[in-house]
Parts: sequence; structure tokens; C-alpha cells
Amino acid sequence: MAGLTLDAGALIAYERGEARIRAILTAAYERGAVPTIPAIALAEAWRGDAKDARVARLLKACSIETVDEQLARAAGRLRRMTPASSTIDACIAAGVRRRRDALATSDPRDMRTLLGPGYTILAV
Repeated sequence: MAGLTLDAGALIAYERGEARIRAILTAAYERGAVPTIPAIALAEAWRGDAKDARVARLLKACSIETVDEQLARAAGRLRRMTPASSTIDACIAAGVRRRRDALATSDPRDMRTLLGPGYTILAV
């Protein structure tokens, strides 16, 4: 496992102070990993109010992944193979595949469909 990616559900769980995501992040930081937050997941989770304070602090200790042309094309291929999936989930999965990361998600079933076997999915 190269690292850890957080989807919007993981960010929301972190904002709520849930123990499971805190434990996942602690383990990642203890291994020296810098978690990745896809900007598209941040857009889905960010509310623009005081509740974002905890996530804002987390962002300082993470890498933010933008959607570039290469990632967008990979996400498009994933959506073609799994038409019921969302564009946001496909973008997140494409980044996870590129890095061979584990994924912290509140939607493990749908993300498994996009990622396929061989990827670590941590339910939050």
C-alpha cells in the first residue's frame, strides 16, 4: 500500500470526530504516509461554515489531488466500465488506482466496484 486516500465520506466522518477515521489517520501518519484528499472530494464535503474547522486543520497535513486531464480520462474509462458510478467516485478511484493507495470511504461497496480486487478499502 503506497498511501491513504480519503473520500468525502471520510472527511465528513473526520469532521464529526469519529474514532474510526481518527485511528486510520493515526496509523497512516505513524507509517510516515501523507494522506491524499482529492479536491473533488473536498468540494463534496466542504460546507463553508464553522463545522469545516476540523477539516481545514486536516488539510494542512495532507496532499490535495487536483483533477488533471490524465486523471479525468482514467475516471471516464472507469465510468464506462461501471455506468452506475458517479463522476466524483470515478475520479477518486482513478487517483487511488494511480497511487495504489488504500481508500478510507463511507461507501465501500460502490468503491469496490470501481477499484476492483487488490485494493484496500477501509470503511468509515
